[in-house]
Amino acid sequence: MNLTLRQLHLFTALARFKSITAVARHFHVTQPTVSMQMKDLAESVGLPLYEVIGKAVYLTPAGLELEDTARAMLAELEAFGQRIDDIKGFRRGKLTVAVVSTAEYFVPRLLGDFCAKYPEVEIALEVLNRNGVIQRLEHNLDDLYIMSKPPANLDVEAKAFMTNSLHVVAPAGHPLTQRKRIKHTELARYPFILRERGSGTRLACDSHFESLGFEPTVRLELGSNEAIKQAVQGGMGLAVLSEHALNAGAATGGLQILNVQSFPIHANWYTVRPNGKRPSPVAADFWRYLNVDLKKGVKL
Repeated sequence: MNLTLRQLHLFTALARFKSITAVARHFHVTQPTVSMQMKDLAESVGLPLYEVIGKAVYLTPAGLELEDTARAMLAELEAFGQRIDDIKGFRRGKLTVAVVSTAEYFVPRLLGDFCAKYPEVEIALEVLNRNGVIQRLEHNLDDLYIMSKPPANLDVEAKAFMTNSLHVVAPAGHPLTQRKRIKHTELARYPFILRERGSGTRLACDSHFESLGFEPTVRLELGSNEAIKQAVQGGMGLAVLSEHALNAGAATGGLQILNVQSFPIHANWYTVRPNGKRPSPVAADFWRYLNVDLKKGVKL
């Protein structure tokens, strides 16, 4: 097949943006240019790669196969370029990281520390819910992933690098805030606002509640920590939130951690990547920073 790197870059962007117009805008070229390149690419493959329904682009089975292959090829070329720079004594390139939403409270700071040492490294950070991160992990779209519960059904390498304590919180002035010690069974009298099912925080909560033989009354499920904090402040119920979510944002001022028996839930944050993945030099440095240097208190 007579494929070009330019065609592969355009095609992976098309798979991402699902729009010829968006791809043209992203690469600062005309729409006819993108369409012609995609036409030539399809002719080289010998099968249609996508179809347009309404205004959206949908990949065909052949297109999906090409997307996986193209991403792998471009990632290998990027890693090769980084290894050559490494031999030359340079450290530059691109680092792509996908994290679950709660990790957005601390990951940018860690990336900032890393970039302070490697100012020529370009960072791409994706903040998604757990399902979104796992989808990217399944397609090997990033250098590494950060989540609180690694998927058990995927062949991955996962290492705990930071604690993630989960606390029961109530609005300031709630009757329970005056108590020095609360039995978890007493929480049955109060409704809870929890993260959506499938999130790492919710999985940890459900597992912990089950181990206690306790079933909370769930009034509301929300996909945002900030929304949960606002709802608790509004008196809608209690919540279980990560210490990282509680240590960030102005909304935390109206909340108070409760001293509940069997809490906090002691969990961890994990770095995750596909087993056997060969990291680029930049990705290897960041993995080592999180899993070795950070634990030892080494400053970059």
